[in-house]
Amino acid sequence: MTSFNILLAASEAVPFAKSGGLADVAGALPKALRALGHDVRVVMPRYYIVDTEKYGLKKLNGSLGVPMGSMGEAWAAVYEGVLPGSDVPVYFIDHEGFFGRKGLYDEGGQAYGDNDNRFIFFSKAVFQLAKMLRFKPDVIHANDWHTASIPLLLNTTYAFDPDFENTGTLLTIHNLQHQGKFYKGAMDVLGVGWEHYNADELEEFGGVNLLKAGIVHADAVNAVSRKYANEIRTAEFGWGLEGLIDANAHKLYGILNGVDYDEWSPAVDPLIPQTFDVDNLAGKAICKQELQREFGLPEREDVPLIGLVGRLAEQKGIGLLAGAIWNLMELDIQIVLLGTGETWAEFFFSDVAAKYPDKFGCYIGYRNDLAHRIEAGSDLFLMPSLFEPCGLNQIYSLRYGTLPIVRATGGLDDTIRNYGNDHQSGTGFKFDFATPDALSNTVKWATEIWYGDPDAIDQMRLNAMQQRFDWEVAAEAYGDLYCRIIGGRRSSRHQ
Repeated sequence: MTSFNILLAASEAVPFAKSGGLADVAGALPKALRALGHDVRVVMPRYYIVDTEKYGLKKLNGSLGVPMGSMGEAWAAVYEGVLPGSDVPVYFIDHEGFFGRKGLYDEGGQAYGDNDNRFIFFSKAVFQLAKMLRFKPDVIHANDWHTASIPLLLNTTYAFDPDFENTGTLLTIHNLQHQGKFYKGAMDVLGVGWEHYNADELEEFGGVNLLKAGIVHADAVNAVSRKYANEIRTAEFGWGLEGLIDANAHKLYGILNGVDYDEWSPAVDPLIPQTFDVDNLAGKAICKQELQREFGLPEREDVPLIGLVGRLAEQKGIGLLAGAIWNLMELDIQIVLLGTGETWAEFFFSDVAAKYPDKFGCYIGYRNDLAHRIEAGSDLFLMPSLFEPCGLNQIYSLRYGTLPIVRATGGLDDTIRNYGNDHQSGTGFKFDFATPDALSNTVKWATEIWYGDPDAIDQMRLNAMQQRFDWEVAAEAYGDLYCRIIGGRRSSRHQ
């Protein structure tokens, strides 16, 4: 396989800074790409939550000058480190005015008013960093709206720069809901020329949409699952960009995220009461008993215990769960919930736990150790998302022999095989419609199989635990896509 120079630009990366799934990808994919022989470098902002001493970051000599259009030139320092457990370099763009704050994108639920300037600055700094390092990337891999300016800048400001004459761009969409919409004055900071302020590129309802520009100008666009790549071409999931994405479908791909099985595997998990694997499930029964005890539920081996871990946000289907919960409480089941989010949901589910202490356990907040114990001790795992670009908890659940109950959307649909009457192929239970009835009927269906056909449950559990969604597979798919981008760039230059 041909090796490439890859510069991956992201607004967050594990373990340095995280608000969502983007950070997991930016922290794991580069290591898998490096294992395939690619020279991959990561660049991200140096938020002040990133401890330079803790991660052994070294300040590079010199300063980075970043042209900011009407704002003049801004100067930044650069720190260098590595992704833990690898030799993949990570470069941190340090600018106190833009990144010396408590939050990544907001504080107290209020987005920073200068997020446009912050991430236009960061996107431009990516190019200046490559020059400073004398690193000529074959592909700059941008992620979400924060770095969506990069494809636009490559095709305009840096179009004739010899350092980038053979560089292509990939834009990965992790969540289309967030698009980077700002006041049109951002055009003066971008400095790409007002001729690009039109309905086909940057303009949207009198403002600027940075993600829109990235989709138009990138050599390729990919979503984090095949199903999500198709969904974002429709009105239900397109957030107003479905027409634009459909028009660019010729360069749209779907590559499913991988998961870190070093962290999420019941055979080696130090956070669960008893390890187990597909060949010896005795430990899972102990994990279930301990989980019931931890939530104050009756310690019953015979009852299906359903886990739910996630943000209490509308996207995650908490409205559906709230609408279905009274029907669910009539079933002979137990539910444990771990999450934090919308205030009404925190109070609502706490009230349910108070009314049904023998059936519903609730922990408002987030604890990684408890998330692991819920995955290990539950029999079923509920993810009723309205949309889910990739999703990770359903993949963790498979590994722990915890059968997912999911809405058939995005990565949930791609990773879960529905229960079938032959009992041989299923790994979970799926429903199509985003309604409380569809959710409660599917939980009821799974419960009926649990009580009526335990052999089917055993077989599905074995099926689930044998599934693999490794980063190596995702990295190979990205490598193929990089190759396609580079080939396309070169052929277009020779036409």
